[in-house]
Amino acid sequence: MEVRSDVVHHLRNDNNNNNKIPSNSSSSSSSLPRTRLQVWFIRVCSSILVWTLFIQLVAVGELWQPHLLKGLSNHFKAVGLEEVAPPPAPLLPQRIYKSNGYLKVSCNGGLNQMRAAICDMVTVARFLNLTLVVPELDKTSFWADPSNFDDIFDMKHFIDSLRDEVHIIKRLPKRVNRKVANQLLEMSPVSWSSEKYYLEQVLPLFGKYKVIHFNKTDARVANNGLPVYFQKLRCRVNYQALKFTPRINALGNKLVRLLKEKGTFVALHLRYEMDMLAFSGCTHGCTEEEAEELKRMRYAYPWWREKEIVSEERRSQGLCPLTPEEAALVLQALGFHRDTQIYIASGEIYGNERRLAALRAAFPRIVKKEMLLDPVQLQQFQNHSSQMASLDFMVSVASDIFIPTYDGNMAKLVEGHRRYLGFRKSILLDRRKLVELLDLYQNGTLPFGRFSSDVRLMHEKRMGQPSLRKAVLDKPKEEDYFYANPHECLCERVNCDVGNSTVNQ
Repeated sequence: MEVRSDVVHHLRNDNNNNNKIPSNSSSSSSSLPRTRLQVWFIRVCSSILVWTLFIQLVAVGELWQPHLLKGLSNHFKAVGLEEVAPPPAPLLPQRIYKSNGYLKVSCNGGLNQMRAAICDMVTVARFLNLTLVVPELDKTSFWADPSNFDDIFDMKHFIDSLRDEVHIIKRLPKRVNRKVANQLLEMSPVSWSSEKYYLEQVLPLFGKYKVIHFNKTDARVANNGLPVYFQKLRCRVNYQALKFTPRINALGNKLVRLLKEKGTFVALHLRYEMDMLAFSGCTHGCTEEEAEELKRMRYAYPWWREKEIVSEERRSQGLCPLTPEEAALVLQALGFHRDTQIYIASGEIYGNERRLAALRAAFPRIVKKEMLLDPVQLQQFQNHSSQMASLDFMVSVASDIFIPTYDGNMAKLVEGHRRYLGFRKSILLDRRKLVELLDLYQNGTLPFGRFSSDVRLMHEKRMGQPSLRKAVLDKPKEEDYFYANPHECLCERVNCDVGNSTVNQ
């Protein structure tokens, strides 16, 4: 923009001769305010332009992360100016298909059982060309967690990241809801079912019922025998679509950061919690009063079918979690030093600090989330067991070494996640063989040196190395769980044949 020459001339004359009265005073007095307004306007426009360019540079700097621009961005954070976020990733093209109906699902169990079920139900919806309603989470089981899906997972990301595979909606449309109010089919799919079962037994039902509600979702899809495409879809849901909410992510990342600031750490999934002991019938190391309390709890829940359980028999079969005292001995036998930082990834340990005494004496640097975070930060998660478990899940996945003392759902899903992230070290304890060695050592039959060497030897090939899942025909409970080792998603670059972990060129 140019300033008019007559205005410049006028300003010069005005400065050089203050006493001289212009011949046309009315014209001059009106042009002076206009000139100042134009100068002010130029300055404002220039400032806006400069700041717009600068903000764009900061945004690009955050995207490409050159040191100079990142430093400038950090400076702006320091002085209280908000950082410009990079633009969101473009949406994937939506898959266009004729929907055969609506699938509603109610997940059952704890966080990780529900997580696996969500992955399975997305895959079933893809099998059958259905519209999936965002899954409902379990609010009535032992944990009584009132959390909804979007209290734990980023719902928008879940829906958007899978739009090229499955149409997912937050809730049934009102017109559909009214229409099927009294005609909703509720069913529990057969456990460990193949694609063929869903195509031949379930899909025809949508011809009569436009909405079907699966009221049980645990282990309703087979571990093996599915087309590779669908196995990879299960992985995609698990590792990419199911992101925790920003609130959970922020606190989980803070836990990981606090631990890493103090060096490497082991995540010990010590599943010695009241519900596990009650329902498994494992009372080794408990007092008579504690064993009776656990038995009463088991009988109080009618849905738990197995009531009379012989604890020592189950323990000898490797079906019980290690006690904290046993875990301490096993960690020592594996060669962990006294100063090892150990994060206890679990809820409340049965017997509290009394049962942790031996473990803490052997490894003083034991920490829990309650020790690392301010109580105010954890208050928002109280009475929300699945949200608490999300924090332990994040720390376990990020740990230098992960060691579960029981192979429950969390142990299996963390193991699989660590494989997916590059076969991070997970020591998968052979409890059946361990209890034999532990008993021999504790009764004085086996010296510690021999006990230690035997423990190390038996776990050399149980460190989460690349391997193929073990399949057992018609006995899915005895075979390897898909989510513990989804080798279809892992073995394109790595040779997963047993005993061979070389990278394919």
